Amino acid sequence: MPEGPEIRLAADKIAKVIEGKEIKAIEVGMPHLEAPSKDLVGKRVVSVETRGKAMLIHFENDKSVYSHNQLYGVWKTAKRGQLPNTKRSLRLALHTQEKSAILYSASDIAVYDTPRLIEHPFLQKIGPDILDPKLTWQDVRSRLLSKRFCKRGLSALYLDQHFIAGIGNYLRTEMLFAAGVHPDLKPYQLSKAQVRKLAQQTLVIGKRAYDTRGHTVPNKLALKLAKTKGAYESVRFMAFNREGQSCRECVTPIIKAQRNGRRIYWCERCQSNTPTNE
Repeated sequence: MPEGPEIRLAADKIAKVIEGKEIKAIEVGMPHLEAPSKDLVGKRVVSVETRGKAMLIHFENDKSVYSHNQLYGVWKTAKRGQLPNTKRSLRLALHTQEKSAILYSASDIAVYDTPRLIEHPFLQKIGPDILDPKLTWQDVRSRLLSKRFCKRGLSALYLDQHFIAGIGNYLRTEMLFAAGVHPDLKPYQLSKAQVRKLAQQTLVIGKRAYDTRGHTVPNKLALKLAKTKGAYESVRFMAFNREGQSCRECVTPIIKAQRNGRRIYWCERCQSNTPTNE
């Protein structure tokens, strides 16, 4: 499933095509969109934003399109009249005079009155967006230490969109690795220094993944790895998808396990499972 940085990158791409433009025509592939989509024809797109893994397209008439890619959804752009060659099912196509933004394969799509977006079940419950520029590491620290979250295992907490929206499986592994904390520990079991580092690295890794289109290795290391001409996945992460390979920090083999029904990776030496604050 695409994570917050990938959805924000998709939103940036869509915004270049439709933001500020009048939608001349709309195609829909889901019956429940047929009637409400008529209110969007002839209207200008005001902005495209993301909240966690959801994308919101706002129109000048106080209507908004909500979409969540879930596992298979993908947004594409094209010149008007030149739809991509794909076997995916078209769900929604927004056509300006010259360009098109097309959503394929997603199933969670709806048109809302913009002021009522907060009533959407997903948007009602999610925490702050991982890429929200107003989100500080102090905010993350406060959430980690709150009564609501401090006794949750980190492996589960870092997939919970109520905690912070936009974190998914690869970001979970990379954030915990960068902070040097074990996924089975709970926030209250960490020292003050560990909580601080985890809060800081949560934002650093999220922003880096956005800036580098999905890479989480530090910039200097990324330059060195690029010279090796390794496969995309082999140079992209510090720990995720690197089972059995040497830790980039201490050469201990990276471990793969299942937590919360998803694969997760860590280094036993860099990420001790011993609580430091009990």
